[in-house]
Amino acid sequence: MIQIVAGEKGEGKTKQLIQHANDFVKKAKGNVVFIDDDSRPMYELHYSIRFITTEEFPIRNSHEFIGFLYGLLSRDRDIEKIYIDGLLKIACIQMEDITNVVEQIKSISERYHVQFVISINCLNQHLPQSLKPFLVA
Repeated sequence: MIQIVAGEKGEGKTKQLIQHANDFVKKAKGNVVFIDDDSRPMYELHYSIRFITTEEFPIRNSHEFIGFLYGLLSRDRDIEKIYIDGLLKIACIQMEDITNVVEQIKSISERYHVQFVISINCLNQHLPQSLKPFLVA
């Protein structure tokens, strides 16, 4: 399952993801991961959420990002949900490539039974039509 939180920078997407992750981890049966491009949210997350900042990993394109996700899942088969804050920036992609990347993440989600909650810096109306069914906010 994939959920997308879209909106412009400064609209509170990160706070929404943090709140959702903190609420979810209380009832999670598996592990929860939060991926961000900087370490600012680390101290706002529940201690049992695995926080990963991509500052430590040289991800240069969407292929490397997808490989990064596979690496996470190969290391920890108990991951139940992954939060990705700022997919465009983390995966180094443009809006025209977003559909392909989300389709790859959807495939990973279905194959490994992992849920994804993804934030995208983009107005809802600029999101490709194929991704609108995934919108939650």
